Amino acid sequence: MANQGIYVGLDIGTTSIKVIVAEFVQGQMNVIGVGSQRSEGLSRGVIVDIDKAADAIKLAVAQAEDKANVKIEQVVAGVPANLLQIERVSGMIAVGDQSKEIVDGDVQNVAQAALVRSLPPEREILSIQPTEFIVDGFDGIKDPRGMIGVRLEMRGILFTVPKTVLHNTKKAIEKANLRLSTIVVNPLAAGRYALTDGEQDFGTMLIDLGGGQSTAAVIHDHQLKFADVDQEGGEYVTKDISVVLNTSFTEAEKLKRDYGNADSLAASEDETFPVTVVGKTEAVEVSEKYLAEIIEARLTQIFERLNEALDKAHALDLPGGIVITGGVSALPGVIELAQEIFQRPVKRFIPSEMGLRHPSFTQALALVNFAANMSDIDRLVTTVLPTPTTLAAQPEVKASQPEPQPKPKKAAKVSKPQPQPTQQSTENDDQEKKPSMLKRFFGTFFE
Repeated sequence: MANQGIYVGLDIGTTSIKVIVAEFVQGQMNVIGVGSQRSEGLSRGVIVDIDKAADAIKLAVAQAEDKANVKIEQVVAGVPANLLQIERVSGMIAVGDQSKEIVDGDVQNVAQAALVRSLPPEREILSIQPTEFIVDGFDGIKDPRGMIGVRLEMRGILFTVPKTVLHNTKKAIEKANLRLSTIVVNPLAAGRYALTDGEQDFGTMLIDLGGGQSTAAVIHDHQLKFADVDQEGGEYVTKDISVVLNTSFTEAEKLKRDYGNADSLAASEDETFPVTVVGKTEAVEVSEKYLAEIIEARLTQIFERLNEALDKAHALDLPGGIVITGGVSALPGVIELAQEIFQRPVKRFIPSEMGLRHPSFTQALALVNFAANMSDIDRLVTTVLPTPTTLAAQPEVKASQPEPQPKPKKAAKVSKPQPQPTQQSTENDDQEKKPSMLKRFFGTFFE
């Protein structure tokens, strides 16, 4: 059963920052406040300007505070799966020379033993998820406290991310005068929220089509086993429309939302709509089919790359199939296009919360749900981590009463992590590898 109380989820996305304030009563989530602002200072899911990101977070938080009529002082935040590394870890300690009852301190000590490892200087531990405890050879134990034993072991899954990604996220939250209560990798939280118990158990692929990037994750045995990030998302679809139709980015985004379809075969060539073209005094009529071909070309490219990554991970044969969520998944025809490319059953996940029944809110709601359903053991293990406790241990700073101090120097922009060749490529490489449909639209620009 979920913990009681009020939780605040902070989803820092490339195109928008969302804040969800939810109250949990008897295991039920009741959303009491929502804030959403256009993102600033982010590129491909990573914060590259801490000050701009902090300002956007403040605006979203203020909006949520006004609607919920509560003061927000701490948040549950997620970090993207960019260059995420997942590995199994284990630790063992002697409880005592003779059998004694296992207490909180023993659990913390064995978790600390599992974290003893050498990390590259550019990486940092994000979190650890215990999978089982072993007391004197008896395995499959979820909570060993209160048991009698001499030897205690813990097996778990460790998540590490680039220091740049983690530091910038924490720093932006701190500059927004907020405390970080829990931090989690986004696909893990999304998997626990969007997938059913059976889907998490038998194995399912979850694809989050965001604005700045798309993430494919594999959830099996209720654990995050694999994650891959494609550095393109809905914003790239909008840019394609803007360039091909020679219209503004704002107009292109409106066209995508109002007339867009990811399946060109389902779009009509007879149905047209006016487009405001730069340099022309009169609007130009464009068919829905032509717009759908532009959208389909970019999404096909994204799906094909994710399909290749999932195939290499031997995940495509999992019985749970594919679940798609994220703002881009709201486009008509996305499910049909995904089924054609992945050749697997595909369904769309839409949150059921009143007023938030749109896939773009999945991640923010997932963060709240994750924090509210953390077990006592999960919370106990996280106390030994060097990551979230760095900020959580600081004195509480209320947003309405910041401590008087000289204005700090503006944080230097941190360059984005070097992409992996298997997941990303340079802009020139992407242009050379674009499918024929994209060349049809962009050939004159890339030659």
